[in-house]
Amino acid sequence: MHFTKVKGILSSKNGMNLFRGCTHGCIYCDSRSKCYQMNHKFEDVEVKENGISLLEESLKRKRKKCMIGLGSMTDPYIKEELKLNYTRQALEIVNKYGFGITLITKSANVLRDLDLFKEINSKTKCVIQMTLTTYDEELCKKIEPNVSTTKERVEALKILRDEGIPTVVWLTPILPFINDTEGNIIGILNYCKEAKVFGIICFGMGVTLREGNREYFYSQLDKKFPKLKERYMREYGNNYVANSVNNKKLMGGFHEFCERNGIVHDNDAIFNYLNLFEGKDISKQLSFFDEV
Repeated sequence: MHFTKVKGILSSKNGMNLFRGCTHGCIYCDSRSKCYQMNHKFEDVEVKENGISLLEESLKRKRKKCMIGLGSMTDPYIKEELKLNYTRQALEIVNKYGFGITLITKSANVLRDLDLFKEINSKTKCVIQMTLTTYDEELCKKIEPNVSTTKERVEALKILRDEGIPTVVWLTPILPFINDTEGNIIGILNYCKEAKVFGIICFGMGVTLREGNREYFYSQLDKKFPKLKERYMREYGNNYVANSVNNKKLMGGFHEFCERNGIVHDNDAIFNYLNLFEGKDISKQLSFFDEV
């Protein structure tokens, strides 16, 4: 882990990453791609040491409330965060200035900040997005070795559900010849149904591979799934998108399941929901109860 100062923290779409790099060890991580120009070892997490102060300055100046996004490139609950508390400080600032929040994680450690999620959600909107890739716990440990297991993530989703915090699941990536089975997808979807998630984001049953990401992924296949790299190379070459041969069937089952169970499965609709700031008039709520 090392520290650096940056010039800005919020993107044009009000997203931010307090860290660059990750220690989760997921074998498929797109953030390893060279296009992101990460000029340090991926596991040597770069911490934006002035990110919190920059965030406060940005939110002070904003004239219109909006949703703030967190964690699109690096999970906000990597193990380093448990000592640094940068994510929690950012949430405190978002809450202080009355903005909404949505974040993406694979960690049950998200529950550490449940008190802040509830407070933000009482005034506007807080949506927790959780990535789920495999129903098989042993497979989960192979492809996502240093992060919460699927069951632990699902238990976190259920706690968030019980506390009234809306959730969205990312069903991605689905790795060809590894977790692209009907049993795996149905297992995850049943978990989503139990957790009463608002929606599930899925761009197709497959994985994206580009320079930097592809090389690491193939090296991990050699270690954990012998001879599978050669199959990938024959099937996909240097394609950016490596779709499962079962894509059509699995996507059909995915959409049918979501439709039947009232889970939003249109990606655009989910992103619109995530980006929509929803203020709640607390004063009116209080006056109503006072009269009663």
